[in-house]
Amino acid sequence: MSTSSDPTVQPVPAAVVQQVDAADVTLSNPKRAVIALGSNLGNRLETLQGAVDALEDTPGLRVKAVSPVYETQPWGVEPQSQPTYFNAVVLVKTTLPPSSLLERSHAIEEAFQRVRDERFGPRTLDVDILAYQDVRSDDPRLTLPHPRAHERAFVLVPWHDVEPGAEVPGHGAVAELLAAVGRSGVVPRTDLELRLPE
Repeated sequence: MSTSSDPTVQPVPAAVVQQVDAADVTLSNPKRAVIALGSNLGNRLETLQGAVDALEDTPGLRVKAVSPVYETQPWGVEPQSQPTYFNAVVLVKTTLPPSSLLERSHAIEEAFQRVRDERFGPRTLDVDILAYQDVRSDDPRLTLPHPRAHERAFVLVPWHDVEPGAEVPGHGAVAELLAAVGRSGVVPRTDLELRLPE
């Protein structure tokens, strides 16, 4: 697993989304999944890049698109009590079932020393499954779609970048949800870029 990253990456316009149209050609009957990444401890950009690389290194999974990077305030805590987050959204195609994708997501978090001491606490890495095909599930271990994705700008803004026509099952179009919540507090970092794995 590669976790190296060049901190002097070239700027990329916020509207530009990296894509690989044929990234799923090696998979048989893959399913679409949307994954949110976040980090507010350590080298945030390097951590997010490591997570993208680790997803691509997962058997039965191909990274299709990576959003631009956004900087946001932590959710659910006092202002200025934690460092800001870098957030991004990754679109993947996978043959893994949702439960296995969740296990892989947790393994990637643990590889980056994710600690779960407190709710809304700072973390080196968040890897959250936002949606898996059109699956709807109330399973407390993995609720699909993510139960709060439809109301969080830091999720909807980069999701709209990678999949402008996306729907959040049970909640409506990402574009309409984003229009309702607005983009306040979600700052594009056009000086930073996450690379698609080669």
